[in-house]
Amino acid sequence: MTLTEQFSALDSLLMNTRLYWQCTAFDFDALPWPELHAPLSALSDQAVAELDSDQEQLYQFFSSYIPAVEQLSRLVSLPAITNTRKEYPFWISNGIKGRKFTQLQDFVGALPTSNQPVLEWCAGKGHLGRMLAFNGAQSVHSVELQSHLCEQGKKSAQQQGLAIQFSQADVLKDSIQDFFSPHTHAVALHACGALHQTFMHQASAAKVPQISFSPCCYHLFTDNNYQAMSEHAQQSRLNLTHRDLKLALQETVTAPSRVGKVRKTEVEWRLGFDALRKSLTGELGYVSVPSVNKAIFSDSFAAFCNWAADKKALKLPKDIDYNKFLLIGQARKKVTERVELVRHVFRRAIEVWLVLDRALYLQQQGYDVSVNTFCEKQLTPRNILILASLKTPST
Repeated sequence: MTLTEQFSALDSLLMNTRLYWQCTAFDFDALPWPELHAPLSALSDQAVAELDSDQEQLYQFFSSYIPAVEQLSRLVSLPAITNTRKEYPFWISNGIKGRKFTQLQDFVGALPTSNQPVLEWCAGKGHLGRMLAFNGAQSVHSVELQSHLCEQGKKSAQQQGLAIQFSQADVLKDSIQDFFSPHTHAVALHACGALHQTFMHQASAAKVPQISFSPCCYHLFTDNNYQAMSEHAQQSRLNLTHRDLKLALQETVTAPSRVGKVRKTEVEWRLGFDALRKSLTGELGYVSVPSVNKAIFSDSFAAFCNWAADKKALKLPKDIDYNKFLLIGQARKKVTERVELVRHVFRRAIEVWLVLDRALYLQQQGYDVSVNTFCEKQLTPRNILILASLKTPST
């Protein structure tokens, strides 16, 4: 399939299945799909967790109940760039945690071989730029918002004798056109939302010969209603919101068991308080309460309810049966987990749809574009790499 054909097929599938994924799990007290009630109710909590951690198993399980799911594995498939992971001297990896350094090794190894000057976007401390400079880039210009990261990166580059300069800039507000030139390889690893979209706009407008980036956090710094980039996506009938874009990010590397236990308690307590709030107000819809330090979930459910009630300006009576509402929260959590499981069937499809929108936009700007994966999901589920090379005028 061409990128256009892949996008069109995914777009049609997502449009036809949106009742399964374009919803909010916390809104439901019971499973909203009658045809899925029996298979979902038969799953143990352990089976739900195991399915959720294996996308291919998710496809296999639900293909019997949602016919369109049979196509998903093929439609979200992207070619993997395979390369031998290059070893670096120990001082290059100083200050980079193990899995992050391996991600960087695989990302750098997947880039086209070039000694062009490099523009590193949303650079942090410039870890990626230092590796590219070590590999022979003529020079590296690292652009970063936080001045203290620029200073740390500059110090590391000077100590290691690498040709890197840093610019501190707010790339969403400052004048940034001069960062891009027609002799530069523009790179970005996991720049979020509008940060990588701005990067794409500016790089393609400057006719940068090579653009290489891995997008992340598609909802950040953007309007709640998704603004499509390519002409193909602009013609889509899908209306994506931040909630939908966040779904694309919900395939994660397994969290430590302690974090998982805290998250389990948090969901049960939030849903339990929501049931309490509904009983007092008569309101039907789910109402969220603010984020809070996780330490509160080692206290008591009653203490959490009093904190949440204060945040919602709700006066609690003294004779509340907190255990009753905790049990309701625990029962609703089982429903929530199973609704989320169904939504997660489509999480990679939404991400690939968003990535293809970006790839097709760059094609429109005159680039040859490929979409690949640069590392295994165990290193990062955000493992998609867009490579764009400016087409040379035909003679």
